[in-house]
Amino acid sequence: MKPINIADKMAAFDTHWDPHVIASYNQNDVMAVKIKGEFPFHKHDDTDDFFLVVEGEMVMDFQDRPSVPVKAGEVIIVPKGVVHRPRAEQEVKVILIEPVGEPNTGDSGQTPSTKPRI
Repeated sequence: MKPINIADKMAAFDTHWDPHVIASYNQNDVMAVKIKGEFPFHKHDDTDDFFLVVEGEMVMDFQDRPSVPVKAGEVIIVPKGVVHRPRAEQEVKVILIEPVGEPNTGDSGQTPSTKPRI
């Protein structure tokens, strides 16, 4: 039961699209990730996707609706089954929450991240 400094955790790695677990609760992983460029379109059939932008601005693209900009201090939750793609022109720091073991790549066919704990 100690505070977790998000800035320190974000400073611990330089890679993009590589979530790092910083905490776990109720069978969920809380992850720090840096994003830049665009991720493949994908969906998660069994879980919603939680994104909290800590620094920067990203865009959440959807297959069947308009894209949504998400700025620092904002949360976007993508409901299960919705095809989506996060993207960012500049590096963005994000907190993700997903059930333990959920592949970050959904059904994209891309190899999932190993999600190391830091």
